[in-house]
Amino acid sequence: MNGASKWGNLAQYDWTVMSPEFTILGVATLLSLLDLVMNKNSDRRILAWIGFIGILIAGYFVVQNTGQNVVSILNDMYRLDGFANAFKLIFLAGVAFVFLISINYVDEKKNVKYSGEYYYLMLMALLGAMMMASSADLITLFVGLELLSIASYILVGTRKNHIQSNESAFKYVISGGIASAVTLYGMSFIYGLTGSTNLYVMAERLSSVFQGGFDFLVYLSFFLMLVGLAFKISAVPYHMWAPDVYQGSPTPITAFLSVVSKAAGFAIILRIFLIIFGNLVNFDMTNGQQSSVLVDTLGLYIAIVAGASMIIGNTLAMRQVNIKRMMAYSGIAQAGYLLVPFATLTVLMFEQTIFYLVAYLLANMGAFAIIMLVNRDRQTEDVKSFAGLYHRAPWMAIAMTFFLLSLAGLPISAGFFGKFYIFMSTIVHSSYWLAGIMLATSVVSYFYYFGVIRQMYMRPGQTEAPLKVPFTVAAVVLVALAGTIAVGIMPDPVLQYIHHNFPLQQMFQASGQ
Repeated sequence: MNGASKWGNLAQYDWTVMSPEFTILGVATLLSLLDLVMNKNSDRRILAWIGFIGILIAGYFVVQNTGQNVVSILNDMYRLDGFANAFKLIFLAGVAFVFLISINYVDEKKNVKYSGEYYYLMLMALLGAMMMASSADLITLFVGLELLSIASYILVGTRKNHIQSNESAFKYVISGGIASAVTLYGMSFIYGLTGSTNLYVMAERLSSVFQGGFDFLVYLSFFLMLVGLAFKISAVPYHMWAPDVYQGSPTPITAFLSVVSKAAGFAIILRIFLIIFGNLVNFDMTNGQQSSVLVDTLGLYIAIVAGASMIIGNTLAMRQVNIKRMMAYSGIAQAGYLLVPFATLTVLMFEQTIFYLVAYLLANMGAFAIIMLVNRDRQTEDVKSFAGLYHRAPWMAIAMTFFLLSLAGLPISAGFFGKFYIFMSTIVHSSYWLAGIMLATSVVSYFYYFGVIRQMYMRPGQTEAPLKVPFTVAAVVLVALAGTIAVGIMPDPVLQYIHHNFPLQQMFQASGQ
């Protein structure tokens, strides 16, 4: 009877809300089966198109789920809310771009030989990221994290005959394993203190535990999880893996790590820390006042991590001659900018984070698409490979200019308003030192971004032969360029759309089931 009762309860859940995840899982399974039965010499680009169609279908289901009330399945092991939908759309858009970029990259046998594995492993990584965004339980959060991580480890090493790819995959596995252990160790303290893995139950019980003399263990668990999860977003102090891994990975996988994996890291950081530590308060016995632990105490340490990431990332990027290593250090700095709203916790914190991630998605995906073309054409990853690009492919050079301007945060680009909104929130929050670091490091970033622009327009190339641009790569660049300019000219509609369709308060609401 108990077993029948359990299955009866399972039947009562609205499983249709998991349609995006079921779609990705089904397509990944289909691709793996097709890869097994296809002839060894068959053209496997068809797998990429099937996967791309599956991503579009999953995106349709996410849009259909937008605007619904909170839905919880299996005691918040899977949870649908505005927070999850916003991040899922970013993940799906990022992986769709990577699939289009990869179609021509994987086609060359010297790059990635086993193309079938390449595509369905990326879908499994996407599934892990989507589960991370839609879970409010430490067990499923960690399972999603590991699914994303393990698939990423393999994807980084898919160029099996490339020594740098092997080296970067090994470093990524070791660093990722240590980061997962540190994260799990921090989670174990919270579980031991509260006796639950559900984030809402933990938040409810942690207040009494915190006031009961276990505040040191609460702080320790916070710092352990922050350091471990800093690995996923390549933020200080766990950032040094990024340059080596970005350089050795296939360029489309570098783009995947820089956007999708980083966004997934922010999803799990915000979900865990805002729910578990959001209600903790400190009582001042002298005047009887209380203050938020997350805002007034832990926020300072998050701000330090953000400031250090901005300083170290931008400073070291200036010394790089390899374009992918330069973008890796740029990504470390971008992680710092993205941590600023979390450190200040202003009213529009979530809208600012999602807006910045959209701008970063467009600029980074477009930039890596062009980097892949130029590096493949010139047979080098040196920044000098961009010399004379304007004379060989004017539209590619102009597009790359806009992408770099967006990453630098200059006007007429989505990145400008992304940084501007975050900068103004730090001023409102009176975090003037953090705003100063944002401003100073943004100016520093102009040096290396404009170094690439200088190569494209002011340096002669070794050849004047036109650069061949495949259709799928041209489509990615065009969409990314149009989005970067459109959002840069009209940011308000995007912010309003985020505000009305992805309300952050849903993350704190109890579900109806």
